[in-house]
Amino acid sequence: MDLNNFSLIYPSLETKQAHERGEATPSIDRFVLDELGMTDLISLKNSELSEYFTTDPAVIRYRLAVFADMLANPSISATLNSLIPILGDILELRRLDAESGDTASYLSSMTEIELYISCVDLLHEGFSILKGKLKSEAYQTFAARIEELAESDYYRDLNQKLSEMTERVREIKSVTIGVNLDAQLRPREAGVLSINPEAFRSGDVIEKILRLNFKDDEYTCIASLVPFGKKQNENQKTALSLAFNSAIGEVYKSSLHSWKCIVRSYVLDNTDFLLDMLGEIEFVTKATAALERLEAKGYPLCSPDLRPMDEAAFDAKGLYNPSVAVKIDDKVVDNDLVFDDKARIYVLTGPNRGGKSVITCALGLSQAMLQLGMFLPAESVTISPVDAICTHFPTGADDTIDKGRLGEECARLDEILHLITGNSLVLLDESLSSTGSFEASYIAAEVLGGLSVIGCRTLFSTHLHELAAEIDNINKRAAEDGGKPIDTLVAGIEDGRRSFKILRQKPDGKSYARDIANRYGLSYEGITNRHKK
Repeated sequence: MDLNNFSLIYPSLETKQAHERGEATPSIDRFVLDELGMTDLISLKNSELSEYFTTDPAVIRYRLAVFADMLANPSISATLNSLIPILGDILELRRLDAESGDTASYLSSMTEIELYISCVDLLHEGFSILKGKLKSEAYQTFAARIEELAESDYYRDLNQKLSEMTERVREIKSVTIGVNLDAQLRPREAGVLSINPEAFRSGDVIEKILRLNFKDDEYTCIASLVPFGKKQNENQKTALSLAFNSAIGEVYKSSLHSWKCIVRSYVLDNTDFLLDMLGEIEFVTKATAALERLEAKGYPLCSPDLRPMDEAAFDAKGLYNPSVAVKIDDKVVDNDLVFDDKARIYVLTGPNRGGKSVITCALGLSQAMLQLGMFLPAESVTISPVDAICTHFPTGADDTIDKGRLGEECARLDEILHLITGNSLVLLDESLSSTGSFEASYIAAEVLGGLSVIGCRTLFSTHLHELAAEIDNINKRAAEDGGKPIDTLVAGIEDGRRSFKILRQKPDGKSYARDIANRYGLSYEGITNRHKK
């Protein structure tokens, strides 16, 4: 069973190669992930999260089965997490080996085999207890291959050869060095006379007393070599080490050659597939950890009802924002959200801090998690992949009139409009807030009309309540060019308090203004009552 082309996240070599060629890969970059809060959920060291997004339904289903196994069997993550640092050590060893001489290479090759054996033993022990419990094609294949490796004659032979080689190395405790001198007692030539199984003794009087042995022999030192004195610099110490390694290399020349053959025949073919999987292993373990954090806090996770891309489906029940959910103690309010024949685009209005940004990011995160092949943060979701996720969020500056920032906002919107298709997802949060409401509403109406004609799913969260009043006119204009319908959502208020529930209804701008006025005591009643007092 060959695992050189095995993958935890691609069902076949063809799907993996297609992904590497850029096929079935959506446009979802690091900037978008940062804005959505995805990098707070999953942070990788050995690769970029953006490398793993796909639009291929077969890949998504393959990964869903992988994550189902990992959620049902937490020991998989424990095993793989223990494997990651060992694989990191092998990579570092190979890097150092490329810079070292033959003797160091000899020792590092031996260490690599020790690490490789540790990997196989760790995996064999971890997956043997899961026999009969694994449901995914990926882990069934992986566990069977590890079992085959660990119980093979070749693996037993490798352990035996490693034991023999390490025993030969470990019995070396010292070397005897001979130095020939010229007439002026200057070193003329030097060499290794013997390799000894016993360490030499310092020859100090105190040591002799402790050993109760005053006899001098060939293992008793009568003077230390200067290069290892306290006052010697690193270059001097390195010079002796290099000379010594070269001499040892000559002694073990034949052993080195035979050992290299063992490394080539045993190790390289069998560690490379694990090293190639390092990024995948980190991805699935980190993604699983994010899902486990949500489960631990009592939030539901669902396997999506996956629909074709051209169906442009999105129908979520109990959708919540997972990035917010893992950060706060209070429960995040969930919402239902559906894109259908009556609305491909939504304009979401409501009071400040009423949950508009939270639901906007929740939509983007659920779409991103789908295209990583993960379970979704909702009670149920019917969903199609998208070919791009684009975000246009506030820059962090105050919402004041600033023509320079307005130009930047418009330029970014123009980039998005050039990138997207009818199968894209566009998330706009307080866009055009850098200008006055008249200019912002006009530009927003133009952009919404264009997005309607393109036909992409869009959620536009905005403070421009007057824009919502223009939806009928925008729909009428866009319909002449085959535009998709636009509808409105409202962040609700119950008894004067934010409910964080998102409702599909027409907005009442006065209620939000009234809410703000009452909060700060600026209503007519509030002012006059204070004056009467």
